[in-house]
Amino acid sequence: MEEKLVQRLESAVARLEALSATGFRSGGSVVAGGDGTAVLDPSIIAFDDLRSQFLSKVLSAAEKIGGQVLDVSKIVEEAFEAQRELLIKIKETKKPDNSGLVEFLKPLNDVIVKATKMTEGRRSDFFNHLKSAVDSLSALAWIAYIGKDCGMSMPIAFVEESWQMAEFYNNKILVEFKNKDPNHVEWAKALKELYLPGLRDYVKSHYPLGPVWSATGKPAVSAPSKAPSPSAPAPPVPPPASLFSSESPQASSSRPKQGMSAVFDEINSGKPVTSGLRKVTDDMKTKNRFDRTGVVNAGDKEARMSSPPVSKTGPPKLELQMGRKWVVENQVGQKNLVIDDCDTKQSVYVYGCKDSVLQIKGKVNNLTIDKCTKMGIVFAGVVAACEVVNCNSVEVQCQGSAPTISIDNTNGCQLYLNKDSLEGSITTAKSSEINVLVPGAGPDDDWGEHALPQQYAHEYKDGHFVTTPVSHSGA
Repeated sequence: MEEKLVQRLESAVARLEALSATGFRSGGSVVAGGDGTAVLDPSIIAFDDLRSQFLSKVLSAAEKIGGQVLDVSKIVEEAFEAQRELLIKIKETKKPDNSGLVEFLKPLNDVIVKATKMTEGRRSDFFNHLKSAVDSLSALAWIAYIGKDCGMSMPIAFVEESWQMAEFYNNKILVEFKNKDPNHVEWAKALKELYLPGLRDYVKSHYPLGPVWSATGKPAVSAPSKAPSPSAPAPPVPPPASLFSSESPQASSSRPKQGMSAVFDEINSGKPVTSGLRKVTDDMKTKNRFDRTGVVNAGDKEARMSSPPVSKTGPPKLELQMGRKWVVENQVGQKNLVIDDCDTKQSVYVYGCKDSVLQIKGKVNNLTIDKCTKMGIVFAGVVAACEVVNCNSVEVQCQGSAPTISIDNTNGCQLYLNKDSLEGSITTAKSSEINVLVPGAGPDDDWGEHALPQQYAHEYKDGHFVTTPVSHSGA
């Protein structure tokens, strides 16, 4: 306790000396407010304490590992530095509109985009580390909260919700390196502490209702819009949408209808249904055509047999049908699938997905995962049951309660349970490689891994068969 107090005092003295000597920050830019009052604000000092207490642990553990883990950890440090600069500027800036807010938060968004690029391309050996760090940076977007109508959760809840996706990959690190390398376990635990309780408690203490903008400060400058000249070349294809966007998604009612909805709309429009059909003349009828016979050439038959089979995979879907059932189908390589607007009267059906990650943020009635491969699913809880059927190499994490979990005809399933779901029952049939991971007794304890039996011995005793799981010893 005394050492921490001394460190905080030394840090405060160093900042005061730097301000009195030059009036500039370490980056060479003038301190917000001119007189350094923003830097000496209790909220900024507390943010510096947050970085020195929690972020330093992440960097210390990353230096022991090195490589990409150290690189992404430095980007996390850069993102927190960018947020500190924004918190200082907010104290002398008026509350902007949506377009002005996007431009104001651009430095932070640029760092997050830079981090996201590290997860693209060829999959790294430290992919879980990269995804855990990159996904965690979305928690810093709490600073974009400007009111209850902005479409975001309150800052405290937003930080907690944003960490849930990162925790999926963070838990993978804890399990993979539990008995291999304690440095990786230390890094994963330090990263979680940076956000929970670190950032969450900071926001709770200083900005529970969002950033406090200056009422008398200067207005935020929006990005200038320039009209293209007639001779100018066509603009390039726009990049993917940033984390902070001022444009709202297109309303479903304004989109053109497709499929059967479009067919019924055309039928009900009052126009003649057959107006667009072409008339079939006599010479076009099959019975009057002499250039076709019923004989199949051998060459045509061999060509048909040698042609590769056509894939029956349908288009990818993520939609709510009839207001009661969420359908997620044929998603391939999608790591950021999210269902956040759901309730206990709805069910979720996941079918034919591969190498993807789905997060269900609300509690639903029932969850079914069917014919999926290398699929990761995080769900808040279910009222009835969670079913895994005909799957290969899937990972399922329950963050709430699940009365029944059923695993049928599945090869390879990692099941992460919450303390609330330990009282439920797990049923398996025709399945192999089923591992269940449960949390430790304390918050800092490692997860316990348990393999469910897949081989049984049946003995005839007292007029009936007695079935027991087979246990193998190393003797």
